[in-house]
Amino acid sequence: MSGAEELWERLVRAALRSERTRAGAFAGAVTGIAGNVPSSLENNRDIDSILRAADEIEDEDPNVSRILCEHAYSQAQNLDPNSEGRGVLQFKTGLMSVIKQKLAKREVGMIDRGQDIARLQEFYKLYRERNRVDTLKEEEKKLRESGVFSGNLGELERKTVKRKRVFATLKVLGLVLQQLTKDMPEEMTRMIESDAAMTEDLIAYNIIPLDLQTITNAVVAFPEVQAAVLSLKYFQGLPSLPADFPIPSTRAADMFDFLHYVFGFQKDNVSNQRENIVHLLANEQSRLGIPDASEPKLDEAAVQNVFMKSLGNYISWCSYLCIQPVWSNLEALSKDKKLLFVSLYFLVWGEAANVRFLPECLCYIFHHMAREMDEILRQRNAQPANSCSSEDGAHVSFLDQVIAPVYDVVSAEAANNDNGRAPHSGWRNYDDFNEFFWSLHCFDLSWPWRKSSSFFQKPKPRTKYLLKTAGSQRRGKTSFVEHRTFLHLYHSFHRLWIFLVMMFQGLAVIAFNDGRFNSRTLREILSLGPTFVVMKFFESVLDVLMMYGAYSTTRRVAVSRILLRFVWFSCASVFICFLYVKALQEQDTSSVIFKLYVIVIGIYAGVQFFLSFLMRIPACHLLTNQCDQWSLVRFVKWMRQERYYVGRGMYERTSDFIKYTVFWLVILSAKFSFAYFLQIKPLVKPTKVIVSMTDNIQYSWHDLVSKHNHNALTVVTLWAPVVAIYLLDIHVFYTLISAVWGFLLGARDRLGEIRSIESVHKLFEEFPAAFMRTLHYNRHDCVLFNAIEKRKTDAARFSPFWNEIIRNLREEDYIANFEMELLEMPRNSGDLALVQWPLFLLANKIFLAKDIAAESRDSQDELWERVSKDDYMKYAVEECYNALRYILTEILQGEGRMWAERVYQDIQASIQNRSIHIDFQLNKLALVIQRVTALMGILKEAGTPEMEKGAIKAVQDLYDVIQHDVLSIDKREHYDTWNLLSKARTEGRLFTNLKWPSDPELRTQIKRLHSLLTIKDSAANVPTNFEARRRLEFFTNSLFMDMPAAKPVREMMSFSVFTPYYSEIVLYSMSELLKKNEDGISTLFYLQKIYPDEWKNFLARIGRDENSTDTELFDSPADILELRFWASYRGQTLARTVRGMMYYRKAIMLQSYLERGTAEDEEAAVGTKDATNTQGFELSPEARAQADLKFTYVVTCQIYGKQKEEQKPEATDIALLMQRNEALRVAFIDEVETLKEGRVQREFFSKLVKADINGKDKEIYSIKLPGNPKIGEGKPENQNHAIVFTRGNAVQTIDMNQDNYFEEALKMRNLLEEFHHDHGIRPPTILGVREHVFTGSVSSLASFMSNQETSFVTLGQRVLSNPLKVRMHYGHPDVFDRVFHITRGGISKASRVINISEDIFAGFNSTLRQGNITHHEYIQVGKGRDVGLNQIALFEGKVAGGNGEQVLSRDVFRLGQLFDFFRMMSFYFTTVGYYFCTMLTVLTVYVFLYGKAYLALSGVGETIQERAQILQNTALSAALNTQFLFQIGIFTAVPMILGFILEQGFLKAIVSFVTMQLQLCSVFFTFSLGTKTHYFGRTILHGGARYQATGRGFVVRHIRFCENYRLYSRSHFVKGLEVVVLLIVYLAYGYNEGGTLSYILLTVSSWFMALSWLYAPYLFNPSGFEWQKTVEDFRDWTNWLLYRGGIGVKGEESWEAWWEEELAHIRTFSGRIMETILSLRFFIFQYGIVYKLDAQGNNTSLTVYGLSWVVLAVLIILFKVFTFSQKISVNFQLLLRFVQGVAFLMAIAGLAVAVVFTNLSVPDIFAGILAFIPTGWGILSIAAAWKPLMKKLGLWKSIRSIARLYDAGMGMIIFIPIALFSWFPFVSTFQTRLMFNQAFSRGLEISLILAGNNPNTSL
Repeated sequence: MSGAEELWERLVRAALRSERTRAGAFAGAVTGIAGNVPSSLENNRDIDSILRAADEIEDEDPNVSRILCEHAYSQAQNLDPNSEGRGVLQFKTGLMSVIKQKLAKREVGMIDRGQDIARLQEFYKLYRERNRVDTLKEEEKKLRESGVFSGNLGELERKTVKRKRVFATLKVLGLVLQQLTKDMPEEMTRMIESDAAMTEDLIAYNIIPLDLQTITNAVVAFPEVQAAVLSLKYFQGLPSLPADFPIPSTRAADMFDFLHYVFGFQKDNVSNQRENIVHLLANEQSRLGIPDASEPKLDEAAVQNVFMKSLGNYISWCSYLCIQPVWSNLEALSKDKKLLFVSLYFLVWGEAANVRFLPECLCYIFHHMAREMDEILRQRNAQPANSCSSEDGAHVSFLDQVIAPVYDVVSAEAANNDNGRAPHSGWRNYDDFNEFFWSLHCFDLSWPWRKSSSFFQKPKPRTKYLLKTAGSQRRGKTSFVEHRTFLHLYHSFHRLWIFLVMMFQGLAVIAFNDGRFNSRTLREILSLGPTFVVMKFFESVLDVLMMYGAYSTTRRVAVSRILLRFVWFSCASVFICFLYVKALQEQDTSSVIFKLYVIVIGIYAGVQFFLSFLMRIPACHLLTNQCDQWSLVRFVKWMRQERYYVGRGMYERTSDFIKYTVFWLVILSAKFSFAYFLQIKPLVKPTKVIVSMTDNIQYSWHDLVSKHNHNALTVVTLWAPVVAIYLLDIHVFYTLISAVWGFLLGARDRLGEIRSIESVHKLFEEFPAAFMRTLHYNRHDCVLFNAIEKRKTDAARFSPFWNEIIRNLREEDYIANFEMELLEMPRNSGDLALVQWPLFLLANKIFLAKDIAAESRDSQDELWERVSKDDYMKYAVEECYNALRYILTEILQGEGRMWAERVYQDIQASIQNRSIHIDFQLNKLALVIQRVTALMGILKEAGTPEMEKGAIKAVQDLYDVIQHDVLSIDKREHYDTWNLLSKARTEGRLFTNLKWPSDPELRTQIKRLHSLLTIKDSAANVPTNFEARRRLEFFTNSLFMDMPAAKPVREMMSFSVFTPYYSEIVLYSMSELLKKNEDGISTLFYLQKIYPDEWKNFLARIGRDENSTDTELFDSPADILELRFWASYRGQTLARTVRGMMYYRKAIMLQSYLERGTAEDEEAAVGTKDATNTQGFELSPEARAQADLKFTYVVTCQIYGKQKEEQKPEATDIALLMQRNEALRVAFIDEVETLKEGRVQREFFSKLVKADINGKDKEIYSIKLPGNPKIGEGKPENQNHAIVFTRGNAVQTIDMNQDNYFEEALKMRNLLEEFHHDHGIRPPTILGVREHVFTGSVSSLASFMSNQETSFVTLGQRVLSNPLKVRMHYGHPDVFDRVFHITRGGISKASRVINISEDIFAGFNSTLRQGNITHHEYIQVGKGRDVGLNQIALFEGKVAGGNGEQVLSRDVFRLGQLFDFFRMMSFYFTTVGYYFCTMLTVLTVYVFLYGKAYLALSGVGETIQERAQILQNTALSAALNTQFLFQIGIFTAVPMILGFILEQGFLKAIVSFVTMQLQLCSVFFTFSLGTKTHYFGRTILHGGARYQATGRGFVVRHIRFCENYRLYSRSHFVKGLEVVVLLIVYLAYGYNEGGTLSYILLTVSSWFMALSWLYAPYLFNPSGFEWQKTVEDFRDWTNWLLYRGGIGVKGEESWEAWWEEELAHIRTFSGRIMETILSLRFFIFQYGIVYKLDAQGNNTSLTVYGLSWVVLAVLIILFKVFTFSQKISVNFQLLLRFVQGVAFLMAIAGLAVAVVFTNLSVPDIFAGILAFIPTGWGILSIAAAWKPLMKKLGLWKSIRSIARLYDAGMGMIIFIPIALFSWFPFVSTFQTRLMFNQAFSRGLEISLILAGNNPNTSL
């Protein structure tokens, strides 16, 4: 079936579906043909609404439905008569099929279409009458205004939904009537107009309905909103608009209408920014706390705050360029004018599309447009601006005339990057364009744009074969060029390298002088001078080289500085080196030359130090700034550091500077002490001895370079590992010190104080007071004199929040119904004079107290003391005592009440007399409890005559027990009373007047007392669910942490949450949940086994038995939907993220609802029954409106429009999420095909939609874009297009694999107040938030990743923030100062490849623009992480590649240059330096082993050891083996251990760490080391960094051998085997007097690393050692290896295709050179080993080496003969076989001759193999690097054949041990236990999951 037919079939089926759900406003699925209107027709929104109405009235009148469908068809035909738009033909065909279906259902007879209009008019009237239109709205209004709707929520919801549906349908019917006929009766016309006026909320709006009048949305009633709206009104200075300019009748013209008319902004952009400005102003006004006035008026302070925040970057830009802003005097600027400027800026920003990434370009545009506007205001004549008018003046469009030219050139440059493969230096990225506006040259662009400028010059498109374009065809880079080289590390952080080199030199000088400080030592120390200037000269050379490609476009001043510095350091290095050499030649410290040298060095060092002091010490900044007026000072500062627009004033407060300086001084002290005493000093003596051995050293090979140079190579092999460790161990010391510091900071912040559920129980009574201090806004600081009253008030206010937390835990299925009852807290709003605590604290306490009382022989005081030892036992006793009294006095009347009061008075008297144990028989309390329990059990039921009789009987029984068994008091005191009661009892009338409890509060107390007396089991383990416990522990712990005081909701900062989404899983479908993998495991089965308690809770929640099977749920659509959500909430899905983020809205609504008391009556309200009643808070109009004003959630689903068009399930699921979450907004890019001049053209729109009453999308805004917005990295471009739809002062960036919790959402308003707290010299611009990784609960890998991530996002981040002040934005839950960032380039950067780690660049940008990034740990957000090794490796590869790109970036360069020295070191070692040190760690092993190989193969090691016993020096051995510590990951584990101790306790931490070690976490972390090293190094050398989609799924499946081989072959296996070969060479030829033990000690870490790299993927592979799987893997691998491949074949299918893909990253000439140089190391093996063969004896001539190449060539020829292509040899098979036979015989004969006539031995053959294998790999690597050349020479096929042989050999080496272990079943069992220990510890049967439901597993 063709694609068109298939789409048509789907379309018809969708159109004819009858699954319309009419249950509620947001409950229906998108059905019918309305959801399938193609994008090219969607500009006419009438079609969609007409089809929706037709769908709605289908059942009522199919004929009218048919009329509407036909009208929609005619509109589609008019819009696109030739059906040229994408999908239009299919749509029309499907619509016609629907019409035919409707006709087929009609009764027989001809259709009289002439009656359609009359029929439509008749139906209109009938529909109005049937739905009582005239009364609908009035009824809803009355219900809302009554204020009692909370008791009847369903009624309100039904009325609202019904009204919306009815008016939506009427609006469409009226529209169609008006379009069909102009001649309508006047009465009908009036009726339609009247109904249309009542469709207020059918007009799409986002938050604030500004273009319509409404009674249902309480937002517009807020004084601050009204004031903001009024402030934008047309003021006196604005010229009048033309009469024909359209303005809605529901509002007056405002300044946005003026700007709209003048500059031609898009209508939806104007509407969007109007709401944005109103929102900003209203929230700023509310924060001022100004009392409400009768007439709302916007305060000047609110306007000033918004003005300065919004235009702060523009003001700074003007100041930097020394130009006058558009206003001459800021103080004289009126409020109206400020608002006009702010409005203009946001309108420019809102329509700027990709140009938003160029913030200074926006400043330039705003600057000129504001000047144009001023000129129009001066002329007092509203007219279109010249800059936005087309050449003929007929068309006014800001987008086309201003933005499009800039977009076009940016897009053209981006298209020239060859999909990220072109060198960064070959095209201009976003930063290059933006930095053009950092100089006054930008004004050469003129205004309107001078499009002939070179700025707008588009590059010549790259061709396939021509990567370089002519210089005249493109404009160069701006101020920085991202050349791909490791030299960037030196260029950016030269101060660090100079410091390290000079310190090493100085320490070495001191060590070689035996620690003595004399004149000789001084002379040698002074050699630091030449070192410094030479390294500075090297830096200046790099300055010159790195700017290549930008000289033509860079400012002349900047180029002059580079050249001046080059000349200066050239001269200085020559002069100082000359002076020093001369001074050394003098050999006299008193010589003139030496003194001159010392003076020069002293002056230079002094000046350098003084300048550093002035420019880097914060306290001196003001002084240097004041001296800027002196040209000499300006020149010196300019020479030292280039002045950029960003990066100015990057200093911190003096106290902060001192803190991080001390921090680094401690690290440096430890580092240099270690370096001197354990690295440098121990090597001095051995070095001197080796250097002195200059005579008769015997080399076992032909020595080429080591003679007459004091054994330089030997010295290098000894020192190289030490130097490598010297360069990287500073990171180790940083890790240790920062871990300790972070631990102390965490302890100071009170983290981990509540780390168990027992602590929650013990401290619960402190929670209400702590909650009131931190999370609750107290309007009055009133003093309650009664402590009990204060505690009760706190408990009453705390209880609704606590109970909502518990209810949410139940809704999430973490707790059962019974646990919820135990955990809920009483409202404490009744008359009991005590605090009532949750039942889980008081459970079984009554029975324990009863036993104590019954067994006690103590006095009353001693008895009470024993009870009071347990506070909650005391509270339980007090509550039972008081509650029973309250209940009895309420239900008993007359003599019955008298008896109850009499008994309680006697008890009180006994207590006062200390005689309770005498007056009452306490051992009979059990009888009393039984009777009271029976009574409460009856009273809690509904009242019936039978129940009343039972209650009377129960009270009588209670009376009898108390009177006869318990009371021992002297009744003579109150004889009359007792006599009266006795007589009444005897006559049977004592309890006849029983009042059945009807008061809700009383019934609640009865039920609670009954529970207290019936729960006999301890609730010490409640809740039992681990996740519920963790959340409650963290939340309660955070109540005692330091956080800002909560503002009232009205005054809190407003914020948005922003989630980018592409095509990940939204909601698991049933097919996905039930789909089985190869082991027979379905995702649903897996989840049921992993979360058994949550599965049972889910079944209980939907009303099913806990033993119900899956299939029983399938008969209910509602249950199926709930099941899908239950499963999705346990994965990394968008549904989980949306649910979590919508808790913010719920929390704000609850907080707002409970703060509804006014200032006057709040205290009086406390204690009343409805003060803490939260029923209906989610439907309170005021609470909802307040939440809407303070919180917005935008999910930017980039391809949602495309998904809808293709009817993808993701689109349906996103629509479902919108239906279930009315405040959710979805932004997407809509691609529309339009017809222009007969040609189909693509247009792009940025759209925002919400759910409508029909369960479909309602478009709110549609803003046209200048072109395809995705010209850079996908995620930041996705964020950028939608950020215009966010609102508020802050925006929280959330990824779609995150989660949130209701209890954490309650703290959001506290967190937002951090923006106004003191965190340094600058206010915060990004608030860092703690993450909880929720994916670490099952497998060991997930646990390792979770623990590693948790350590980084908690302990690591808190140190980066304080004291180091270098925390950047590491992604996800951070909260941005929204206005600060959107006016400075956005919340991420988007240039292709260079910004692949887009998140961290937001932090770089924020820091460079004088931002301040903090970190806060009293609030947390959930985060999912990858759980399978392959997923983890892909993720780490992406991050490492991203860091490789960061090394090349201008942001890192500027931060490295502009930070002070210590802050620069903090920045380096926590970003790119971490990855460089990781790479150095691996390189240290290589350096060490290649050094050992050199000593072994050359024979030098043996000679030196024989001559002098120096290599057994223990200090030297320790120095050489330092790398062992790095391999076992002990240092990287220290932060993790301290984090465990802080948050889990010492014992649990040790157990956790030991468990991780037993699970081979060291293997995982060592393997991870290789991943980071490979991708980081490869990215800097060759590029190729890209986003890796890891899937984020549940990984329990077995990974095929070949899949692992493909992924890890080049990154781990090749390198691991290289290390193995080195170790074998060292074992075979190395000399160790210590023997085996010495070898093991020196190489154990290297063996561990190599084996980890080779076997970790299989060790952590589920069922990796199961025999059947192993057999299948081998078959699969051989098929893959031997499959030839071809065009279109993927790497997963064929080895050949995969090999080609693996070589794709080597593209540049420099890359080929580097690969060649690196591959030369493989040739050392053959050169060394051939001289060790027995066959050559003692011959060391080069002939031996030459002969070895002859042998290798023969072997290659033999290989080619035996692998000759069968396709080519088909015509001469016989000859080929003859040649192969002869070759084989000759090879055998040659080998025999060699054995007989030479000394060739069997070990020699194996040695030869060991020699030739690395050589062959080296040849292969070089040939692969020069692939184009090899193809030209015709050698490529031969090379490919040899490469296949190598991969087959490597695969077999790895596979054979796996196969051997697979023979033993216990190995598989051990591996399963190792991988899934967490699950075993939770009592889960992992074997069930691994075996699945496969019936053959038992065979």
